[in-house]
Amino acid sequence: MTVKLGLVGTGTVGSGCIDIIQKHHDDFKRHYGIEIELAQVCSRNPEQAIAHGVEDIFTQDYHDIIQNPDIDIVIELIGGTTAAKTLVMEALAAGKHVVTANKALMATCGQEIMDLADEQECEIAFEASVGGGIPIIDPMKHSLISNQVNTVLGIVNGTTNYMLTRMAEDNMSYDDALKEAQAQGFAEADPTADVDGFDAAAKIAILASIAFNSRVTLDQVSTEGIRGIMPTDLLAAKEMGYCVKLLAIANRTAKGIDVRVHPTMLPLTHPLATVNGVFNAIYVVGDAVGETMFFGEGAGAGPAASAVMGDVLEVARHVQAGVKPLVGCTCTDHLPLVPMESLSTRYYIRFVVEDRSGVLAATADVFAQHGVSVYSVIQRGTQSGESVDLVYVTHMAQEKNIRAVIADVCKLDGVLAGNHEPTVIRVER
Repeated sequence: MTVKLGLVGTGTVGSGCIDIIQKHHDDFKRHYGIEIELAQVCSRNPEQAIAHGVEDIFTQDYHDIIQNPDIDIVIELIGGTTAAKTLVMEALAAGKHVVTANKALMATCGQEIMDLADEQECEIAFEASVGGGIPIIDPMKHSLISNQVNTVLGIVNGTTNYMLTRMAEDNMSYDDALKEAQAQGFAEADPTADVDGFDAAAKIAILASIAFNSRVTLDQVSTEGIRGIMPTDLLAAKEMGYCVKLLAIANRTAKGIDVRVHPTMLPLTHPLATVNGVFNAIYVVGDAVGETMFFGEGAGAGPAASAVMGDVLEVARHVQAGVKPLVGCTCTDHLPLVPMESLSTRYYIRFVVEDRSGVLAATADVFAQHGVSVYSVIQRGTQSGESVDLVYVTHMAQEKNIRAVIADVCKLDGVLAGNHEPTVIRVER
């Protein structure tokens, strides 16, 4: 039996999938007994189809794929949550299996999509939506299914990891690191999704839903990006035995699920501390397996297309064998989400203040008023009369109390607010 594919989207990842099919088609048949055929390709860009030699099966109307009774699997690689959702829902309604790399779609509409897939007895596979070429969703749905997963920590955005690495190792400013990332093709012209943490938030919403068997959506993830991070923060972290990473964090707690994305100080001894450049890594802790880490390139044509085609071949195997979908939606526990204000951790806070007497004492008094215990305080600056950095590191404290401290400190005379917003980095133990 030949399993026929319809591919929608011939951008970076879509083109990579075409290349893999053309290069390894015979290998799939010889090694695994899987016969696949790319039956139709849809794109807004005919030139991309021509460049990959698929002009004979090209269409600009995705309905041609949906309505083609011979196509078994639809591969959605157009991105976004509007046209992509329509495409995926129509494909499932037509009884076709779907493979997607669309993290935003699965993080916002995953429940609706998986319910329809279950109703239609179709598969929805989305390995490439998190971590690019790193296998993580399939291991969590299969290899680790006997565990109670308690923690998922991830460096899941290559753009911000590259920028933070350059800032830490070469004392590069945020703006210069961003320009270099864009020049290297690691960052988009509009980097908002990356640098403000939304890309990572979509990915941790997906991982948390799988890890804890409870639906988490993108809008439920507390999210902060890296715009406020400066080389001085990275230097201070290093001096204290830490590095700074944009972490996607999900924890199972006695009160529910704690899910968030923000810059985090990690001990240099932590396995994630050595993950630099554009590489991603996801650290998973289960009650039986213990600590595990999945590491690799998180983006790009090759890694993402590798994950997509892995899903395609697995679904094709099921189609050939005539088996029903193996593992669908497992979000049956409906655990509550712990509000961010209830978080308890240690904090690094940097204020920019005037270098004059009384400012340090006044700020320290605010910490005491809100019951926040200070572990250390350092003033960084050399010239009297100039503004200086006033860096506090706290003992364990609650988020709501830290926010109250920052609000009151910023009202003090001598504390430069406005263009000098405080930098807050949570410290992971």
